[in-house]
Amino acid sequence: MKFRIQPHVRLQEWVAEEHGYFRESGLDYEFEPSFAGASAITSSVTSTNELPPQLTRGAFEDMQEGRSCDISSACHWAVNASASTRGGRMWGKAYSVTPGGIFVAPESEYRQPEDLAGVAVGVGHHSGSHYSAIQALERYLDRPQLKLSFAGLPNDRTRLMLERRIPAANVFGAQYYVLEQQGFRKLADTTFMIGFLVNEDTRTEDVDRYFQALLWAQRDIDLEPERYKHYWLREMPEDMQRIVDVRRFGPGERIVAESYT
Repeated sequence: MKFRIQPHVRLQEWVAEEHGYFRESGLDYEFEPSFAGASAITSSVTSTNELPPQLTRGAFEDMQEGRSCDISSACHWAVNASASTRGGRMWGKAYSVTPGGIFVAPESEYRQPEDLAGVAVGVGHHSGSHYSAIQALERYLDRPQLKLSFAGLPNDRTRLMLERRIPAANVFGAQYYVLEQQGFRKLADTTFMIGFLVNEDTRTEDVDRYFQALLWAQRDIDLEPERYKHYWLREMPEDMQRIVDVRRFGPGERIVAESYT
């Protein structure tokens, strides 16, 4: 039976596939669509006066409903919570770190993190952008001053920002680079850790093979990231592809082969 991989809108899986690292490690695998690369809000609403609906479903809820893959990723908070309720196993031998930030439009009146007091910051419900926004902003604001808006998945929040339909949003990875390249201003850094959720029935030796391939890919990305940045387009929707030059992106999420207790 094939080992089913759900990518996380990062470079490592695609570099590993290009170089045959999964096969070299002895893994018989296949990919399935990524939750992180999907969209939950349609773009049918065009009026800038009409706010998007609040979406109270995120990474945690998706994992609790049961993912069909053998391995997937989400923020370490959500993976921990899901694993604690028998929604899968959290892999304890590696994690990753992704660049993230709370952005506002170039013309926004908000200049400092403190300016976001009472401002609805777009985040994903029970996802990394939710928890990391609180973690970052509580360094600048009292808890009653924090206001969050559950504005869908990463691509949803990016589109809402590009259309000026929300005043601020927390984004990470590919979407971080999209907004950065479009001139959006980062008010707070929200870099955070990502965990790996393993299906209860998945063989440990297959997970070891998967990570061996990812670490070989990480080595290649560290050495020559420019060679692989075209893979940012692999999971990016067409509307965003048209407005960015991925050669100017950073390397994004980084796999760390350290214990997560």
